[in-house]
Amino acid sequence: MEIDLVYLVPFLAMLYIVYHYITKDNNYFHDKPIPSLVAQPLFGSTLQLVRKKMSLHEFMIAIYNKYPLVKVFGMHDLTTPVFVVRDPELIKRIGVKDFEYFINHRPIFGSSDNNNSHSLFDRTLFGLKDQKWRDMRATLSPAFTGSKMRQMFELVGECCESMVKFYKDEVRTKGGSQEYEMKDVFTRFANDVIATCAFGIKVDSLRNAENDFYENGIQMSKFQRPNTVRTRKANGIVRHDMVHLLMQARKGVLKHQKETKEEEEMKGFATVEESEVGRVQVSKGTEMSELEMVAQCVIFFIAGFDAVSTCLTFLVHELTVNREVQDKLYEEIRHTTESLAGSPLTYDAVQKMQYLDMVVSESLRMWSPNPSTDRLCVRDYVLDDGESLKFTIDKDTVVFFPIAGLHHDPKYFPNPGKFDPERFSPENRDKIHPGTYLPFGIGPRNCIGSRFALMEVKAIIYYMLKEFTLEKTPNTQVPLQLGKGFAGMRSEKGVFVELRPRKE
Repeated sequence: MEIDLVYLVPFLAMLYIVYHYITKDNNYFHDKPIPSLVAQPLFGSTLQLVRKKMSLHEFMIAIYNKYPLVKVFGMHDLTTPVFVVRDPELIKRIGVKDFEYFINHRPIFGSSDNNNSHSLFDRTLFGLKDQKWRDMRATLSPAFTGSKMRQMFELVGECCESMVKFYKDEVRTKGGSQEYEMKDVFTRFANDVIATCAFGIKVDSLRNAENDFYENGIQMSKFQRPNTVRTRKANGIVRHDMVHLLMQARKGVLKHQKETKEEEEMKGFATVEESEVGRVQVSKGTEMSELEMVAQCVIFFIAGFDAVSTCLTFLVHELTVNREVQDKLYEEIRHTTESLAGSPLTYDAVQKMQYLDMVVSESLRMWSPNPSTDRLCVRDYVLDDGESLKFTIDKDTVVFFPIAGLHHDPKYFPNPGKFDPERFSPENRDKIHPGTYLPFGIGPRNCIGSRFALMEVKAIIYYMLKEFTLEKTPNTQVPLQLGKGFAGMRSEKGVFVELRPRKE
């Protein structure tokens, strides 16, 4: 018995230390004048996600709705205390006006120091912090303006035409119509677009399904391809892709070009504005190693590969089950095609398609690829709403903006479960409360690639609907159910749609 006690006492002491460590912040919100979700040991407030009882999208809506009368509440993301800000005015204040207090994202792989980190992700625009992030944002920002998207549109169009031709040929060969799982379709499409636009590599993930780029996401730490940085510099190769733009950014020759009034009016409702942080002119470029250039292409790859394919998957589902919307959109596509008079589709033609923009904007509201976004408080911040709420958000704590909750709040979007593009018509869009529609984030740390993503989504929808009608099949799930757990936006059983060729 004495021997047992010799081992039991330190064992119990170790258990106590571990328990104390994982629960030490469970009472963090008790001295704050805000409500908070119950925190359980280790799992925090996210047990339903851990047990896969609901999707992350549903979780953000559920916790947002739990406290309908408050502006801020607390929760624990596993063991991390998080302030969830659900008031649009406070979101704008934190995300824009007082951005200096919330300049960084929450570290994904633990605490990171950009100066000493060997992680490729920490070198990406998303992972960079403080002044390094500022410098990189200002350097890269001119590469994502409307004029640069116009130059890159030809590459996107080639991928669209290739994809549609593949399915036209396959449907014709197999006879009539064919059912496809849309996530797979658009993942392969997005893969090809990113390969050509970000890495300067031409692949065909439909005809060559096992290509290395698709299977392995490419060896992103190396440019061992014909279009490497060194090869382009040595041979004066110019190809209007991300590698070319990064080379220009490295030299400091990229500049923000002021958009015309017409360009401003047709840029798309969901497009985010670049802040003054990104508009700072970098006269001499930035010291960007090839590894850092690869890192930017990597984040471009990750965002484009997943976010764009996710957006397209849910958008096509909505067009399939809302036939009146699909038909109205096709009429706009038909008119646009006629106006081109046989010429290829252009960036400007896509930008002028008003109903297409409304449809895409509504899809991003209903099925935002990112149900929430975060900010890290870099120094103590006194949150004061000017009324009755005043407390301190402590340094190194995390703030969430519950995007899915805002997008599904009937106070801001009546009948939020209905797919209704008319919310974003020219007559109605001014009714949308600023700070409630955040598909690409808010403030200086918003998504730098919103223009590219929207261009890509709109282009392939144009080409697809021009050639096919989207039809329901017995496998089309209505209503659509989302996959459970922490995984990103994905359907539970896939999104199945029949592509039926239009009569010529």
